[in-house]
Amino acid sequence: MSSLSTHVLDTAAGCPAEGVALRLYASDQCGGGQELFRGRTDADGRCPALRAVDLCKGVYRLEFDIGAYFTARGTTLADPPFLAMVPVLFGLGEDVHVHVPLLAAPYGYSTYRGS
Repeated sequence: MSSLSTHVLDTAAGCPAEGVALRLYASDQCGGGQELFRGRTDADGRCPALRAVDLCKGVYRLEFDIGAYFTARGTTLADPPFLAMVPVLFGLGEDVHVHVPLLAAPYGYSTYRGS
């Protein structure tokens, strides 16, 4: 089985993004599109409970509710927000650990395969 971790950084404020809601969904071959995990980032911008989810080889979607995060911080956003939800689709091989960081601001984001 494989595992996953994430780290969300608020690049506009230059700090970890605490309280970002996130959800993990399986692809068809690994659970038929069902939600596998729901959680929030901690004070360090991480979600340690996500590592406990056993994942098979396949494609997954990790969604970050970044618009709600910036709204809760009092950031003035467009109506509707330019980035309400950031979806990251990624593939996992067998018996690997993948780290998916998200660097987010109200009008842009980036992600990559971390270590």
